[in-house]
Amino acid sequence: MNEQIPVIRDVDGGTARLMPDVDRERAWLLTVDDAPQSYVDLDEPTHLEFEYARRIAHVLDRAADEGAPLDVLHLGGGALTLPRYVAATRPGSRQDVVEADRGLRALVAEHLPLPADADVTVHGADARAWLEAAPAASFDLIVADVFGGSRVPAHLTSTAYATAARRALRPGGIYAANLADGAPFAFLRSQLATFAEVFPELALIAEPAVLRGRRFGNAVLVASDAPLDIAYLTRRAAADAFPARVEEGTSLAGFTGDARPVRDEDAVPSPVPPDGAFSVG
Repeated sequence: MNEQIPVIRDVDGGTARLMPDVDRERAWLLTVDDAPQSYVDLDEPTHLEFEYARRIAHVLDRAADEGAPLDVLHLGGGALTLPRYVAATRPGSRQDVVEADRGLRALVAEHLPLPADADVTVHGADARAWLEAAPAASFDLIVADVFGGSRVPAHLTSTAYATAARRALRPGGIYAANLADGAPFAFLRSQLATFAEVFPELALIAEPAVLRGRRFGNAVLVASDAPLDIAYLTRRAAADAFPARVEEGTSLAGFTGDARPVRDEDAVPSPVPPDGAFSVG
């Protein structure tokens, strides 16, 4: 039984809480203003509690041969769940994390320290500004999980942002983003149209109930300039505790419909989740 006590602290983005998992000795849930942000098991970094994190991990697992190190850029840090996963599954990887919330960075560094052998550098900066200043062709994979509160900031939704992401990736590199939306999917469809203008290969991973518009939820957008291993991603997503579908090609084009790419001057944040969509008690 975990007898550690919750940690509550005001950070730049609101009130952060680290709540221990009573069933796992050194596992913690991070929330900001009661919205779940990250789950970390310090003893078992490959344990991914959040379904969207598992789906991004499937992409990470297929980005190179098993165990081969990667150069990864994480836009949005939270409690550094996926950087820990990469460090554990791909030793020797070089990782940069961009997290703008200074208070959150300090909280995580104090209470959820990274392993000593993890080559992870955390930068206090705006995600897009840091991305645009990064050297070209410097990363194998970019993971975007940036939320201001419970919304993706507007300046991380445009074709200019997508172009900056492709520029920072090496040939064959992969971009994977955690997004959230619900029917009629104006935001999600616009993001698909935006990234389709910049990347020739695109896929979307989400639960069928979300894709059918039955509830608001997460969807992982995957983009690359090289073919994605759709069969692998489909098998892995279908085998999860909460099975997901992988949409690509004609079906994804049908889902996107007549949505248009987003320009900087027209960009808006992702929608406000309905009450209770992601909150915890």
